[in-house]
Amino acid sequence: MNRLTFSLATVLAILAAPTFAAGAADSISVVDPYVRQAPPGAMATGAFMIIKNSGAKDVKVVKADNPASKLTELHTHLNEGGVMKMRPVKDITVKAKGEAVLKPGGLHVMLIEMKAPMKEGDIIPITLTFDDGSSKKVDVPVKKPTAGDMPMSGMGGMPAGGHDMHKH
Repeated sequence: MNRLTFSLATVLAILAAPTFAAGAADSISVVDPYVRQAPPGAMATGAFMIIKNSGAKDVKVVKADNPASKLTELHTHLNEGGVMKMRPVKDITVKAKGEAVLKPGGLHVMLIEMKAPMKEGDIIPITLTFDDGSSKKVDVPVKKPTAGDMPMSGMGGMPAGGHDMHKH
């Protein structure tokens, strides 16, 4: 009987493990992601998306990573004395049963020190890491800038786009 109890407990533990290991990433979906195609010579660009949380608890994105740039940071725009400037943020909260909208002129994922030029249609895999250690990889297409992207249009000429990489 002890052997059967041990085996049953082992099977239950194995079946339950993926539920505990996956974490917050399971309740997250990403809608309409894109990376803005940077102009020639630009050292940085932004990634935008809607991050939806179907879970019952708030989730925080605490890190982003990608293979196309040397640095990846979570950013926002702030109005400092009438000048819009980009600044890193510690995390991006996605409310329970809610969403976080990453868009030009607001929260975004910043890709800094691009390793190679990107062209429209390229796919950049971005991994979002959450406060519980779980993560989700999102394949993000590169798109040409549109008129709706204008709040960050100066971003390509770093640091003229308001981002001073030395004040982190």
